Amino acid sequence: MAAYLSRPSDSAGPHPAIIVIHEAWGLNEQIMGVTRRLAQEGLFVVIAPNLFTRHSDLLTEKNIARAMTPMFSIPHEKRNDPATIQNLMESMSETDRKVMDFFFSGREAFEKVMVNDLMNCTNYLQNLEFVTKERIGVTGFCLGGGLAYQISTMFPFSAAVAFYGANPKPLEAVVNIAGPVLGIYAGEDDRVNSGLPAIVERMIKYKKTFEMKLYRGVQHAFFNETMPTYDKSASQDAWEKALSFFNKYLGVR
Repeated sequence: MAAYLSRPSDSAGPHPAIIVIHEAWGLNEQIMGVTRRLAQEGLFVVIAPNLFTRHSDLLTEKNIARAMTPMFSIPHEKRNDPATIQNLMESMSETDRKVMDFFFSGREAFEKVMVNDLMNCTNYLQNLEFVTKERIGVTGFCLGGGLAYQISTMFPFSAAVAFYGANPKPLEAVVNIAGPVLGIYAGEDDRVNSGLPAIVERMIKYKKTFEMKLYRGVQHAFFNETMPTYDKSASQDAWEKALSFFNKYLGVR
């Protein structure tokens, strides 16, 4: 599996580590930039795995963007409707249909593979001599935010920051979360936010350390500066909150 690794300029270690999980666009320049920004804080070894490695010829950023763009013309409430998706796919090229299969009809199977790859990534980090094995965190955006939640139910991260991510499945797996979690959400993100009452209820039920920030008036993917939904003010504030969270729970004590 390909990955992008960034280390503090002070090569002395060991350092805590953070896994950065990319959006549906894959491991692109924007995500690599986030990885470098975290490492430049001077405290963390940061790795961003390319979860599309096995399908790198098909799941390119260009192919994904071309296939997914028509989705933006569909009302939010119909984006999970099988009939609507089927009608859309019938009008697409063969390549675009294959891309859509990964993210819709084949989503469940694909997510299992990605979660397994992320577990392998944690094993890889724990075998690096310059990583503090007891202090590993995870963050992710959109698709990656949901995966950050999911893998947090399977590995004892010291901290997790999920940007507008879907709830883990099954939801009762929240009981297995070991470390503190920060959930960051966009106010105008009905699809993701519909799951907020349930995740908050489970965090309380199982007495987890959980913080949440919802940015009123901003849209999904507001943190990504390459997207039309980017919001500079919310992005900067979210970055500071994420850094503060990681410094608190991963930083040298």
